[in-house]
Amino acid sequence: MVSHLDKLFFAKHLAMMIKAGLPLKEGVATIEEQTASKKFRRILRDVVKRLENGESLGESLARYPKIFSQLFIDMIKMGEQSGNLERNLDYLADQIEKSFILRRKVISAMIYPVIILTSTFGLGAALSLFILPKLIPFFKSLKVELPLPTKILLFITELIQNYGLFFLFGAILLISFLIIISRLRLVRLISHKIILKMPVAGTVSKNLNLALFSRTLGTLIRSGISKVEALNITAETLNNLVYQKEIKEICSKVQSGKKISSYLKAKKKLFPATFSRMVMVGEKTGNLEQSLFYLSEFYEKEVDNTTQRLSTILEPVLLIIIGLIVAFIAVSIISPIYQLTRGLQK
Repeated sequence: MVSHLDKLFFAKHLAMMIKAGLPLKEGVATIEEQTASKKFRRILRDVVKRLENGESLGESLARYPKIFSQLFIDMIKMGEQSGNLERNLDYLADQIEKSFILRRKVISAMIYPVIILTSTFGLGAALSLFILPKLIPFFKSLKVELPLPTKILLFITELIQNYGLFFLFGAILLISFLIIISRLRLVRLISHKIILKMPVAGTVSKNLNLALFSRTLGTLIRSGISKVEALNITAETLNNLVYQKEIKEICSKVQSGKKISSYLKAKKKLFPATFSRMVMVGEKTGNLEQSLFYLSEFYEKEVDNTTQRLSTILEPVLLIIIGLIVAFIAVSIISPIYQLTRGLQK
């Protein structure tokens, strides 16, 4: 697997070497020697051979569509055609870096709650499997009416003891089934629509897609690629199928002579009024890429702020959940013992 950092390193360092006057073939060969990834090193070695045989860099990289995106390849091809390869490599490096940082912020915001919830349920499962089974005979031997929390806890513990393997096997099958059907385009489209309608996740997803859309389109237009081609490439770089579909629709409208902003106005749920107006200003003034870069910075900050607020909001909620689970287990264990001691005192 070739990481985003490997591709970022390639674009940034190749641009620097070309600016320093190093021939393209030697620049790629130098990066190949410095690359830690064995797979990427093999690819760059093959690219060097193809450059020696007269192929362009864009054509050589296009032989690896699973490694290099259409955005990556087209920007390099356009740079070679215009004689500004180093400039386009700089744009590409900036685009990869911004997209990588943006996605990493979203992932980082989700890691904390997942770890906390997994640890909590893991602790509960460990208690149910190793501690509580030893207490079951003791609770059943008590000559007192067990409180409801204790009865519930005993029921859950016995259920895990008797049918734990069935639950585990069922969970594995369910997860495998969900993973398989999640690859279907229709299922992905429905799930992406649902995500966009969710309270917090919808806001993060919308801002993330708007930031990636505006930065990618701005970078492509600035590098000299036509609007129609740039929109097509941009659509493929977005993960959300709802936005992919809409951007491809914009592309068909632009082909027929309409402006991008005229279509965005009619889709206020996906493209806010601020977004469409800024695009309209950019189209009128002839500085569309500048407007798009401004929008990308704005929505990148929105994603950053939302993810930070998300961590602040989730922390007390998770603490309450953990507290309730621990309190339930503690009450379930202590209550019958307390009732027994009261009975003995009487």
